[in-house]
Formats: sequence, structure tokens, C-alpha cells
Amino acid sequence: MHGMLSLIGVLILLSIVASAVKVVLAGLGKAQVALPYQKEPVLFTPAERSFLAALDQALGDQYRVFGKVRLADVIRVKSSLSGSARQQAFNRIQSKHLDFVVCDASDLSVQFVVELDDFSHQQSRRQARDEFLDKALAAAGVPVFHFPVKRTYSAQEICGTIFEQPKQEQKA
Repeated sequence: MHGMLSLIGVLILLSIVASAVKVVLAGLGKAQVALPYQKEPVLFTPAERSFLAALDQALGDQYRVFGKVRLADVIRVKSSLSGSARQQAFNRIQSKHLDFVVCDASDLSVQFVVELDDFSHQQSRRQARDEFLDKALAAAGVPVFHFPVKRTYSAQEICGTIFEQPKQEQKA
């Protein structure tokens, strides 16, 4: 009987040690697996950086500009929609991003959106995306201004386009 208890004790001890070794090895294995990501060298393209500098200059301290903002963080689906319709509407906005979102500096309320249109905006697929984006923003009451990519930008021109024209779906 005493031998049987010793054998059971040894088996329990071996089981505990084996479990501990398994946990340690699993932890080591995870630490060695590298995730397949790398840092983007820059957040904005040269054209976006150039435009952002002119936009900041045009807007002054009254506004704060945020770049590459998710559309679903600027507009939301109306709560009156049913579950499946609501999910479908959310799916249409969840993966889209806006070039620049301009907010009031004092409370960060969204004032308007600025899209910088490069040559890719001439493609029919991109034009359909832009049309949806413009309509969705208009439905939510968020003005959007489009500016073509250029070599240089004028803060005065940007300011004139944004503040001297009615604020709905403007094209510069």
C-alpha cells in the first residue's frame, strides 16, 4: 500500500512538472514568433505633408487638423435603423479613411473634412468611393472640400475656398 501511494505521488509530481514545462515552452515559443509588421516610414505622402502645412497656415489657431481619420469616427449610423440595415450601413463606412478632419480647437467638434485628390481619383472605382463619401458626409451634415494634388499650395487659396463658398461638397 505504501508503495502504491509513493507511485501515485511520483506520478502526480511528474504530471505537475510536465505541465509546468509545457507552459514555459509555450511562452518561449510565443516570444520567438515575430509578428509580420513593420513601421511605416512616414504618415503622409510628400503631397499630403505640403498640403497640411498650407492648411494649418490657412486655418490658424482656431482649428486643429487631424489626418487619416476613419470615417466611422466622424459619422455614425442612425440608431433608428434595424439591426441588419444598421450593420450593413456601418460596414460601408468602417474601413474608409478621410485625408484631413478639421475640428474646432476649443472642443474638437468636427467642422469639416478635406480630401486631397490625386490621379487615383480619376479611376471609376475611386470616383464611386468619393461619391459615396461625399453623400454620407452630406447626410450627416459634415461639409467636405476637395483639393487637387498640386506641386505647391497657397494658404490664401485654401482659406478662400473653405470660408468664402457655401460649405457643401466643394471642389477647389
